[in-house]
Amino acid sequence: MAVEHLLRSDPFTIATWNVNSIKVRSNAVIDWLMQGHCDILLMQELKSMDENFPLAAFHDAGFEVHVHGQKTYNGVAIASRVPLTLRQKGLPLLAAQTQDSQAEDMQARYIEVEFEQFIIGCLYLPNGNPVMTDGNITEKFTYKLNWMDRLNHHAASLNRLNRPVILAGDYNIIPNSIDCYDIDAWQGDALHHPETLKKWRQLNYHGYIEAWRALHPSQIAYSFWDYQGGAWQKDHGIRIDHFMLNAEAADRLIAADIDKAPRGLERASDHTPVWCQLAHDVPVYD
Repeated sequence: MAVEHLLRSDPFTIATWNVNSIKVRSNAVIDWLMQGHCDILLMQELKSMDENFPLAAFHDAGFEVHVHGQKTYNGVAIASRVPLTLRQKGLPLLAAQTQDSQAEDMQARYIEVEFEQFIIGCLYLPNGNPVMTDGNITEKFTYKLNWMDRLNHHAASLNRLNRPVILAGDYNIIPNSIDCYDIDAWQGDALHHPETLKKWRQLNYHGYIEAWRALHPSQIAYSFWDYQGGAWQKDHGIRIDHFMLNAEAADRLIAADIDKAPRGLERASDHTPVWCQLAHDVPVYD
């Protein structure tokens, strides 16, 4: 497999895309990659075991892939035309969550690699709905909040390494009212619940900024349109796919945008790619 090396003087582009089944969408994903949109692609919701991932097709296109899959549900992967080093699969459990010696999270939602000095985490944060059933908080919402606690703990640990860190993927979080076509319709939903937003803000407190919103403070744009109700045709979308950068990574941020074109394709994923471009090193000005 041929691997193209980037010159350090060139910036690199990293994208995130919830593909909603790599089996169904592999041709569309590879076509998009072959158009040169990015150097590193973070993928979520593979719905595939590691052994069933179409590695050969990606290798033929010049991309290496690291996969953390799961049958039928979840699954994350990172495809790259530059060399990566795998750091880990899965988020560590917190001490309070490991009192049971058999405790283990079987959901494949996180994979982490190194690229040069960068640490890159690809994540698929739980949806968390429904929040309540029969007046009680559901296991799904509790799992979402606990998973976010683990993410925040890990993000803080990574930030202490004094290296550029990128934590990106499908966060299943609508951060602000302008990130949704009708925020009133999402009140109480797990994607915009006060407890969800509280833990989302903790990433800011740990030193992370959201790349797209940092460069587009007042723009309205979406990354997800439901299959139902003509949401795509009506532009009834939400923005839930994010890049969170620590200070070292944010200092290298050049651009960020959302590519809507893949959402308009036949048999498209309900998400579309989001990308950001970064310099290898912090710019120095005379």
